[in-house]
Amino acid sequence: MNRFREKYQKEVVPALVKEFNLRNPHQVPRISKVVVSAGVGRAVSDSKHLETTADTIAKVTGQHPVTTIARKSIASFKLREGNKVGVTTTLRGARAEAFLDLLVGAVLPRIRDFRGISATAFDAFGNYSLGITDHSIFPRFPSRMSACHMVCR
Repeated sequence: MNRFREKYQKEVVPALVKEFNLRNPHQVPRISKVVVSAGVGRAVSDSKHLETTADTIAKVTGQHPVTTIARKSIASFKLREGNKVGVTTTLRGARAEAFLDLLVGAVLPRIRDFRGISATAFDAFGNYSLGITDHSIFPRFPSRMSACHMVCR
């Protein structure tokens, strides 16, 4: 069992059951998946940039990403329907827990002028979105990419 799951089971679940007066520990919210995605604006003119971003996401998450395709044409962005515009990967189970452990334990403390994560980034369904513009704060990954978004459900 990894550190994330152990801390969740031994500390977080009992605290939430007590705080919200839940009858069953299965009523406590849990993380079902982590989606890591990066939009690549320069991919329209340079497809090599998309490959670099895909390699970076694969190194950061430990899983091969899928290329995302534009659903609509947007003339002001010089974007046509069917163009490759980004990459995404979905982590579940132990990989999601290991990624969140790395994110909370090593990445977030490395962010310059970090003031905590925003409580307003939750949507109506309980999903959380966190944007990271530079992945060089991840251990062993010194190059840069355009954007990285995470959605924890």
